[in-house]
Amino acid sequence: MAEAAVGKKVLDTGWLAARSTEVALTGVQLTTTQPPAADPDPAAPWIHAAVPGTVLGTLLKNQLIPDPFYGLNNQAIVDIADAGREYYTFWFFTAFQCPPSGNQHVTLNFRGINYSAEMYLNGHKEVLPKGMFRRHTIDITDILHPDGNNLLAVLVHPPDHPGRIPPQGGQGGDHEIGKDVATQYVEGWDWMCPIRDRNTGIWDEVSISITGPVNITDPHLVSTFHDDFKRSYLHCTLQLENKSSWVADCTLKIQVSTELEGNIFSVEHLQSYAITIPPDSDLEYTIPPLFFYKPKLWWPNGMGKQSLYNVEISVDVKGFGESDSWSHHFGFRKIESTIDHSTGGRIFKVNGEPIFIRGGNWILSDGLLRLTKKRYMTDIKFHADMNFNMLRCWGGGLAERPDFYHFCDVYGLMVWQEFWITGDVDGRGIPVSNPNGPLDHDLFLLCARDTVKLLRNHASLALWVGGNEQVPPIDINKALKNDLKLHPMFVSNQASKSEKHLSEESTDPSKYLDGTRVYVQGSMWDGFANGKGDFTDGPYEIQYPESFFKDSFYKYGFNPEVGSVGIPVAATIRATMPPEGWSIPIFKKRIDGYIEEVPNPIWDYHKFIPYSKPGKVHDQIELYGHPKDLDDFCEKAQLVNYVQYRALLEGWTSFMWTKFTGVLIWKTQNPWTGLRGQFYDHLHDQTAGFYGCRCAAEPIHVQLNLASYFIEVVNTTADELTDVAVEISVWDLDGGSPYYKVTEKIVVPPKKVKQIIEMKYPKMKDAKPVYFLLLKLFRLSDKGILSRNFYWLHLPGKDYKLLEEYQQKSIPLQVYSEISVSGSRHKLKMTVENKSKKSLTKIVHPVSTIDLVGDVSGSHDIGKETTQEGNESGSLWRKIRRGLSTTRSNDNSRTLEVNGTDSGVAFFLHFSVHAAGSATAKEKYNDTRILPVHYSDNYFSLTPGEKTAIDISFEASPESSPRVVLRGWNHHLDHAVVI
Repeated sequence: MAEAAVGKKVLDTGWLAARSTEVALTGVQLTTTQPPAADPDPAAPWIHAAVPGTVLGTLLKNQLIPDPFYGLNNQAIVDIADAGREYYTFWFFTAFQCPPSGNQHVTLNFRGINYSAEMYLNGHKEVLPKGMFRRHTIDITDILHPDGNNLLAVLVHPPDHPGRIPPQGGQGGDHEIGKDVATQYVEGWDWMCPIRDRNTGIWDEVSISITGPVNITDPHLVSTFHDDFKRSYLHCTLQLENKSSWVADCTLKIQVSTELEGNIFSVEHLQSYAITIPPDSDLEYTIPPLFFYKPKLWWPNGMGKQSLYNVEISVDVKGFGESDSWSHHFGFRKIESTIDHSTGGRIFKVNGEPIFIRGGNWILSDGLLRLTKKRYMTDIKFHADMNFNMLRCWGGGLAERPDFYHFCDVYGLMVWQEFWITGDVDGRGIPVSNPNGPLDHDLFLLCARDTVKLLRNHASLALWVGGNEQVPPIDINKALKNDLKLHPMFVSNQASKSEKHLSEESTDPSKYLDGTRVYVQGSMWDGFANGKGDFTDGPYEIQYPESFFKDSFYKYGFNPEVGSVGIPVAATIRATMPPEGWSIPIFKKRIDGYIEEVPNPIWDYHKFIPYSKPGKVHDQIELYGHPKDLDDFCEKAQLVNYVQYRALLEGWTSFMWTKFTGVLIWKTQNPWTGLRGQFYDHLHDQTAGFYGCRCAAEPIHVQLNLASYFIEVVNTTADELTDVAVEISVWDLDGGSPYYKVTEKIVVPPKKVKQIIEMKYPKMKDAKPVYFLLLKLFRLSDKGILSRNFYWLHLPGKDYKLLEEYQQKSIPLQVYSEISVSGSRHKLKMTVENKSKKSLTKIVHPVSTIDLVGDVSGSHDIGKETTQEGNESGSLWRKIRRGLSTTRSNDNSRTLEVNGTDSGVAFFLHFSVHAAGSATAKEKYNDTRILPVHYSDNYFSLTPGEKTAIDISFEASPESSPRVVLRGWNHHLDHAVVI
């Protein structure tokens, strides 16, 4: 039988599972004489398994439990506290091909098991110790079956302390899970239902690695910089293990390349080194630093390109050939983090440039740990599309996986990674529990160190934090501070140190466990919140939009958690709940005039946050008129979502560097079908808040300060903004423009917010009670729009109820579509024009002829002046057009005319993509949406004569007959473009 090729093979198919109490056989029997059938009988205990995944994920895959995230189904699933740990102790079984060879070595690798296991391979047993966040590597060379057919069974045990969920719920249930080194959210939180199996399972990648006599382990890549980033060195230290019984004469090779275009690569370095390794021994080897002149730097989203180099390391052994290889995408960048003395907030610098942090808190992608590359890519791209630049991996969730970090590298999201400590579970909470953290401190530190080795080469990883709203126990905290201490070349404010040549440093930085990133002991310490660990993050509820702009709203320089509402669109409610969950909250009018929203039991279980705060904030949905039904409630909720989150980020940005250094929104998404704190739902459909954030977090941005009513221009970039002006136009509900102004030429210094002019329309004698405001920041040289911001506003003491009758307006639209289809990939450019006649009472606006072109990259250059219909603008569309020869080219452009008799703003338009079929069915709601879909913008409005182009991309099978539907506040007909 031929030798298997050197490399890694992932074992992610062909797995079976069975409850341990239903299997009478031993692990030895299962992996020798009595393995389960590959296609098990329905009556047998064995079922097809989800690996990677969890026990609940496997049971759901086989329809043995109802979907726990649908309606109240989770209440019908047996909790581990009631059934006992044995109920969720499962066997997992698979077979794989790998013939033994006298010259090869094979390891079996588990990247994550929750919580402990016994592994059997061909009758041989190996104990896999406790710990959710540790890797297991077992040398199986000597126990491979002679014929190459290998039988593997793994008995997986749940966490030792799964805990019990109190009747009132709470943060982390009864906190027992904190005794283990495992994820803590699984006992439930104020935003999450309990996970009944506590995420028991083989939850991360399983693989076999085939090598020669020498293997490579955990290379550490570090870049250092000199002469203002002109000179750089790439450092690398790795472990080499010689498993043979003879001296290994090796050639170690390192190649560093970068992609130029398509599949064309430029090799920047190719070096080799002769190494001799004694038999049966390990060797730590540090590669001599590789010199780079002006390397392409990796930048956070919104600050520049995310340049990545491919680093490939291989070792050849004399007499054998290539023995092992390793590769990684690496970004040259330097991240520094210190406390800003003027604001007290923590400041982050990347490549010497201060970065104003606007990002969000991340729990995990899915509560059943269905963590696929495709899902991760969508998750991270969504955050980049919102113009965010940081994600905080919350301490009660996961040490996120390499695929998560890979896409953060690609899309420019810096990551704050916490270890597995939370204030509610570890030393705080009601009742106070686990004051000394997990029971096994050595295990915690083992998992922490292994996590560092797993993730440290990612450019996006910016910060290690000991815990959420709590610091680790004293001994753990001390050990982490020591393990993660900075190398002298990465200590900020030591210019003399950083300018020294590497040879003057005693230790190569790649020899540190990390040494390049700051460790902060807790999320409210040392530059976060009040810096002292007091509960000074939040709030987590609806606010008046103008409150975010007030100096009194938040006292401290960096808020790690501030949150609000998050109702999804009505289709998601229907798709995730039975009809009894489609009833909207009861609006109870209190004696003090405030409204209390009382949700139905299903919404309550799904952690609904009301759109009112009696005694503090009047109901923000009621401002638009009392909601009539689910569709009306959710549509008005989207209006509030957009306003709420745009105001949150604009308010924080208004104080950029003068009071604040950053803010992280709690939270950006939910790992289940929750109804709070999210910009897209668990099905991957965006709320309007998504696009409110996208607007507010532009690198260059024009905004209205809702407290002062002054117009401000934000420049977060490192370049001065010159030769620009702001166009200000007010539009009334009759389609007229009663107020218009263009400012003088403006200059905005880098990383500054400049107050421009007061918006005086509300003080005018004949000001309308409800009006629209359109702001455009544009270049005077070519009228190209740098930022466009559209508001709907009311006069003080008024509301938006006049918008109810505005829904009856019939606005003429023209929709022009260009379509590219390649296999399942669909890319469209949808150009929408408001064909209303412009107001004749005002001169022609100097910027009104501009096509507003959404940029899918999230950069600020979102508009260009055009002179003819169908002008191609934006690099993405040029690439699409270049590729039309390999795609479906027949009838790839359409024009749709929507008749209308009224003149005015086409308000709150939004696209959605659907498959063929009816939206309703007799027994269950039929969700026709195709998800996920990436839109360069959505929930947009167009004044008379304006047009905008929206880029849309998604994957769908040709049989689904996709159609793109446009709806809006005053556009109710389902006009669709069928692809």
